[in-house]
Amino acid sequence: MPRLSIVIPTRRLGDDLRARLPSIAKAFPQAEVFIVEPDDLETDPASPALPAGVSRLRGPRGRGTQINRGVLAATGELLMLLHDDTDLPPGAASAIESAFADPRIAMTCFRLRFDRPHWLLATYGWFSGFDSVWTTFGDQAMVVRRSVLDAVGGLPDWPLYEDVELARRVRRVGRISKLLLAVTTSSVRYQTNGIVRQQLANGLAITRFLLGASPWRLAAEYEGCRPAPPAGGSK
Repeated sequence: MPRLSIVIPTRRLGDDLRARLPSIAKAFPQAEVFIVEPDDLETDPASPALPAGVSRLRGPRGRGTQINRGVLAATGELLMLLHDDTDLPPGAASAIESAFADPRIAMTCFRLRFDRPHWLLATYGWFSGFDSVWTTFGDQAMVVRRSVLDAVGGLPDWPLYEDVELARRVRRVGRISKLLLAVTTSSVRYQTNGIVRQQLANGLAITRFLLGASPWRLAAEYEGCRPAPPAGGSK
């Protein structure tokens, strides 16, 4: 498989993410891994050392900006953009290698499974097997060719829906394939807010985004605070 770089944006390198690192290293022993925290985060001098091959970086707060900080440091021909609450399935490496054996494939990602058994969540996961603006998101562990990412102008410095925009750009130059395997992601927002209510909120937010709403405003509403876009950004 071409050299792989894994970029993991996170609000803070906590115990849950640390616990995932050995399984990531086992699945991709030759990969370089970059964990990117916000650059305004207070440093913890007692933080334990990271496993070999894992680097800890800082970038401007926001998922898009933090991912771009990791991409800048990465040297791989393939880039995996991995959320910090996502578990990769067994066989992930061979599935990715098989997908990119086809030169027509510009990007691939996994299907989605939630860590809570519920028929509605399973239904949402089933739809993630199809590629569309409604069913392809960053929590499915997107893997993109570095050459394609450069060709489409990179990832936007957005705090939300940078994954949707990346997929839209990639579709203009190549194919996105969905792997048969599924990653497992957290269902905490669904458990907290209610499954139907959360899914309706998700659908409304992405509809507003597609109609032109600012990613900064949508991200602020998602986090329950006022928007604070960068200088010159949308409001």
